[in-house]
Amino acid sequence: MRIGLNIVRWAHSFLWVSNLAQTPTTFISYSWDDDGHRAWVRDLATRLRTDGVDVVLDQWHAAPGDQLPAFMERAIRENQFVLIVCTPGYKRRSDERKGGVGYEGDVITGEVATKQNHRKFIPLLRSGEWATASPSWVAGKYFIDLRGDLYQETHYADLLATLHGDRPEAPPLGKRQTPMVGAAAPTTTTALAAVTPAGGPATEPIKITGIIADKVTTPRMDGTAGSALYGVPFRLSRRPPSGWDDLFVQSWNHPPQFTSMHRPGIASVAGDVIWLRGTTLEEVERYHRDTLKLAVEQANKTYDEIRREHEALRKSEQERKQAHDDSIRDAAKRISFD
Repeated sequence: MRIGLNIVRWAHSFLWVSNLAQTPTTFISYSWDDDGHRAWVRDLATRLRTDGVDVVLDQWHAAPGDQLPAFMERAIRENQFVLIVCTPGYKRRSDERKGGVGYEGDVITGEVATKQNHRKFIPLLRSGEWATASPSWVAGKYFIDLRGDLYQETHYADLLATLHGDRPEAPPLGKRQTPMVGAAAPTTTTALAAVTPAGGPATEPIKITGIIADKVTTPRMDGTAGSALYGVPFRLSRRPPSGWDDLFVQSWNHPPQFTSMHRPGIASVAGDVIWLRGTTLEEVERYHRDTLKLAVEQANKTYDEIRREHEALRKSEQERKQAHDDSIRDAAKRISFD
């Protein structure tokens, strides 16, 4: 019986991972705190659909006369992901098992218990602190912080990469290098500095190789402000090292030179892709192309300066340790107990 259950779980996990290559589907579980909160959830769902995620939302897919418990249960079970929008109101209703939120909590905890598909359920922190907004059954999960009307683009990019199965992967495992006798064991800082960025030598600059045409998103065109804008992805020459993405976003938001049509706050990095979300190809061609190149060059320059500083610190620490070891050996030779 246990072997059969494990086979079922393995098959479910295999299908769940393989389906990520297709259009991801997700259901959004949230509480009706107020009209503003409902509008925020709808806007998030709209943006996700624009970015290639098939979102099921009660505001669109439930109609008067529907059996709401059946709708919620079907949406939770049939979609690849469930986004849980955490607020103090959601926590209260879920922990007290009140209304639709309470029913959804029962369905979710039941599915996790039987299928062990923890990664299907992704908490989003919308308001409050995590301790006061997360139901007891998600308190220990990795959540994405989307607080504020202008949440951080890097956090949204993290969510999008997760839904599309495009999260960064670990680099290939190398062989252990034989340490020199007497050499200092690297500290966290010096070990980090010694890592060569994935994809080539540390001096190889990252470049934009082109636009990923088949991933350009579709504008909403619903008459609202900004609905004619869409997302444009750019392929990088390699996956950037850790920390480069933040340097690029900072460089984009505060470039050394820019046009009057510059749009700070729309850039993010996911894997080896730069996203500008909230622009057009015409704007890219006329205004953003040169700024993108400048931002990439600035991020490369700053990252290389930091790497060189860390390398200098590492060498200095090794020299200090070597000098200390030499002095210890010399002192040991001088001291005689004859």
